[in-house]
Amino acid sequence: MATYDLIILNGVVVTDTEISEADIAIRGEKIVKVASRGRLQDAKAEKTIDAMGGYVMPGGVDAHVHLQEPPLFGKGSTADNYETGSRSAVCGGTTTMVTFAPQKKSEDTLLDTLQATHEKAKDNCYIDYSFHLLVGNPSERALSEFKTLREEGISSLKIYMTYAALKLHDGQILDVLLEARKQKITTMIHAENGEVIDWMTEQLEKRKLFAPKYHASSHPPMAETEATYRAISLSEFMDTPILIVHVSTPAAATHIKQAQDRGLPIYAETCPQYLFLTKKDLDQPGFEGAKCVCSPPPRESESDCDHIWEGLANGTFTILSSDHCPFRFDDSDMGKKSSINDEFPLGHFKYIPNGCPGIETRLALTLGEDRLELKKFVEVTSANPAKLYGLWPRKGALVEGESDADINIWYPPGKMQPYELTNEMLHHDVDYSPFEGRKMKQWPRYTLLRGQVVWDKENGGLLGKKGNGQFIKRGASELAKPRMDGEWELPL
Repeated sequence: MATYDLIILNGVVVTDTEISEADIAIRGEKIVKVASRGRLQDAKAEKTIDAMGGYVMPGGVDAHVHLQEPPLFGKGSTADNYETGSRSAVCGGTTTMVTFAPQKKSEDTLLDTLQATHEKAKDNCYIDYSFHLLVGNPSERALSEFKTLREEGISSLKIYMTYAALKLHDGQILDVLLEARKQKITTMIHAENGEVIDWMTEQLEKRKLFAPKYHASSHPPMAETEATYRAISLSEFMDTPILIVHVSTPAAATHIKQAQDRGLPIYAETCPQYLFLTKKDLDQPGFEGAKCVCSPPPRESESDCDHIWEGLANGTFTILSSDHCPFRFDDSDMGKKSSINDEFPLGHFKYIPNGCPGIETRLALTLGEDRLELKKFVEVTSANPAKLYGLWPRKGALVEGESDADINIWYPPGKMQPYELTNEMLHHDVDYSPFEGRKMKQWPRYTLLRGQVVWDKENGGLLGKKGNGQFIKRGASELAKPRMDGEWELPL
């Protein structure tokens, strides 16, 4: 009889393709057996976990995480480093994250940026990790380094259509898309029209409207909708796959769905802030609304949130990421309150650091709402991020002999006593959560990273250690591919 390191019995195993009553056996760091319930009942193992009828799912893959980034937009600097951000991730069931290695416009190379980011992450992470290169200056040298990035296990990058510190004009975007197509690199695009945002900001300033709630006014839905359509047009022209990040508006989602229906390699991401928050969350007394300032901002109403939920359910959105971009609220030097001074005693929306924490709450919040079919939940939070970014089937799957034993064991439905979320329950290095006060109906009971129990909610909580996480080299995307084979042909 085979002997295993760990067996999970009596679970409802959920992947992106199947739900089954099954048991799982682990040896070393890998899943070695997925068998019908009861088939492993008498197997020998060093440790056994009784899932008690709870869901057993692949560990979460969060593909949009900002950690330990330099100030790019004024005084603000992200609060979480690789230690605290990954610690928060694992306590919420995320076992793999892809963070950003940001190249400044003043820098001519991407490889130095990659090396500097490796140094920040090495031996500091609780979970496995990789990087997207954030391209701020697509110089001839930087473009020539795309090939080396692939050799180094980097198969994705991100570009911006807004923000003076990062914005690329359309010609630069085409340069990036052309080289990304050659090297089989997936390109993420922050799609907002920077000129529209700047113009709206000037109009608000003329009227002396500076409160946090006007951040939403300065980023009108039209700015996102137009940029989304333009990004799709550039992608179609170049026949290069793109992923449009943190989509917040129904109109932008409609453009994406129409492009997908035409067979274009257009992928999209949304985030919990667009499922749970609205413009009202920015319109709070005093400076409180700054806690929910992010870009794009939460939109007008719950009806907008319903449209985003619908886009997750119908496949418009390929993935659900956190866009964890944390700034401390009560921090006048590097946090949200750095926008407060004598001239602006209640702050100025233009200078509020953009971003919200959310890496720890992404999975539990979404699963607890019961608005996504279980296989779809696994698809958008784990399987598709792994497929899209070259991690499949090592991550995001429960495939015998191929998948790392990264697993979440959830509470059986209705067995966890609901409670109100407080920031004190979380493990990030941030002094608030935009989701405080929400009723939590689920949380991982256990989380395993490569076969080791790193979170046990009822017996010690966090059991994993800093340094458990490994850098994962990634291959080409399983999903994002051009429609046509061969080199791009210049239209003549």
